[in-house]
Amino acid sequence: MFDGDHIREIDRVLNGEETGRDRLVTDSWRRCVERYGMDPARPDPAHIVSETQLREHREQSERLIAIARSGLQTLFRQVAGQNYVLLLADAKGVCVDFFGDPRFEDELRQAGLYLGSDWSEDLAGTCGVGSCLVTGEAITIHQSDHFGLAHTPLSCTSAPIFDTSGQLSAVLDISLLRSPSPKSSQNLALSLVTASARRVEMANLMASSRRDWVLRFSTSPEFLDVDPEAAVALDGSGRIIGMTKGAEYLAPDRAAPLIGRHIEDLLEVSVDDLPDLMRGRPTEERVLRLKDGRALFGHAIAPQSAPVQSRDTARAHLGALAGIAGPDPAMQRLAERSYRLAATSVPVAILGETGTGKEYLARAMHVSGASGGSFHTLRCAGLHPDAIVALVDAPSGTVFLRGVEDLNAEAQAALLGLLDTRDDFRVIVTAGPAFAAGTTALRGDLFFRLSGAVLTLPPLRLRSDFDWMLDRLFRRRASEDMRLTLAARIELAGRDWLGNIRELAHVLETAVATADGPVIDVTDLPLRPPGVRQDLTADQDLEALLEACRWNMSQVARRLGVNRSTVLRRVRKLGLEPPTQ
Repeated sequence: MFDGDHIREIDRVLNGEETGRDRLVTDSWRRCVERYGMDPARPDPAHIVSETQLREHREQSERLIAIARSGLQTLFRQVAGQNYVLLLADAKGVCVDFFGDPRFEDELRQAGLYLGSDWSEDLAGTCGVGSCLVTGEAITIHQSDHFGLAHTPLSCTSAPIFDTSGQLSAVLDISLLRSPSPKSSQNLALSLVTASARRVEMANLMASSRRDWVLRFSTSPEFLDVDPEAAVALDGSGRIIGMTKGAEYLAPDRAAPLIGRHIEDLLEVSVDDLPDLMRGRPTEERVLRLKDGRALFGHAIAPQSAPVQSRDTARAHLGALAGIAGPDPAMQRLAERSYRLAATSVPVAILGETGTGKEYLARAMHVSGASGGSFHTLRCAGLHPDAIVALVDAPSGTVFLRGVEDLNAEAQAALLGLLDTRDDFRVIVTAGPAFAAGTTALRGDLFFRLSGAVLTLPPLRLRSDFDWMLDRLFRRRASEDMRLTLAARIELAGRDWLGNIRELAHVLETAVATADGPVIDVTDLPLRPPGVRQDLTADQDLEALLEACRWNMSQVARRLGVNRSTVLRRVRKLGLEPPTQ
């Protein structure tokens, strides 16, 4: 039976009168009376599921328990001295993980603060876990806020945990058997449990999105990389495929779901811009603008590749040739082909603009070859025949001819005689496009002795491993404490590099030598050559550059030194489209 005080309390709740409790507690009381027909005067014991049921609940929550456990251990260490216990309840209200002082185990079990306790509202009445499950909001149910008399000594503070699709999947609760009377004494507990629930959601999203882009947000740059407030996972097109609950902040209309929307609809950013928001850039510079004008700070995390061998391990067999290519698929294919040719006696012609690394490739092939021997270099322009004749008695190995089409008639005859005399020489030449087309001025019998495999080195501006090359060259010239600022890197990536790798090396060498300190900024870089600027009139170059940058518009814009919108307009005008996957 209800006593008089309880009847008056129930009447006030049902009549919507102010009861001194907050709205969530009042709504919970109303549900307990109207929906469940519960009696607050009855001291019902805690509801504990059977061992078999508990095992089933824990198995269904196994992944969440594993993800949350580390964070919950940290939280428990923070609050254990104040005699708090921690509960992790599943979406049905059953406690599937527990942290508490074993000295009070019997008392905690009796109060329901233990594994297997069912805190759903229809069984336990108004309580922290049950009210949190119903409302989806963090809440403190303090002492007499509890519906049942058996729970009125308790103070329970709960926060919801949402899965990556935005559905409530668990509740994190910290409770006291006995607490100070003021409800405000639990404000700190509410902050702690809310922050911990947010971190569990973040850890769950990161674990679920290893193969996708993740964009994390914070209203303050200081905590962006270490404790962000929210995050979304994005597929390759920029569509949101996962989220933490706090990401709802992004939507002007909080009622509209985020899953399935494109990030461009919410922020002034596209998936192509995400590399600019990675950790290498200062946090205060990673500003994001929402469509409604609000500002956030963003931290992008790139997809992890499939679990394969590391690049160094997978390509260790290439030896010296592994050093010609970074993460550029075309260059990696070239390195593999060069390695296979290095073990043969097939003559090789290396084509490419000035400074692209033709001699470096030739030397790497020589080192990788099975025969070994000496590396003989001849510059063909103005070469006297006597220099070729002198090789008749030279050690075997590789003869490297730079600019073979510049050989005069006498030198061509001498070279042909050398090749007739010595069959233990491997010949590698550099030449212009006419050599590959068969329109060179070389005499026919010599041309056919030299023509074999053709390897073409792309210009630096069309390589997608520019950052790798930049780091490689910089490390060779700078001391360990020197670094390039992000602004300097962007400036270097936007240059034309008509002198290719050789020009980049000279620029870095100059910057290292003249910089006042260990940090090299834009002002420390040599000026661009006057009047030299890549433009968008070379449509073939634009298409090649798009392919080299894997259609990353921001990267293309940096390489060309223009705005991203300029690139987009040109792409649309030319009718260019990315290759289908």
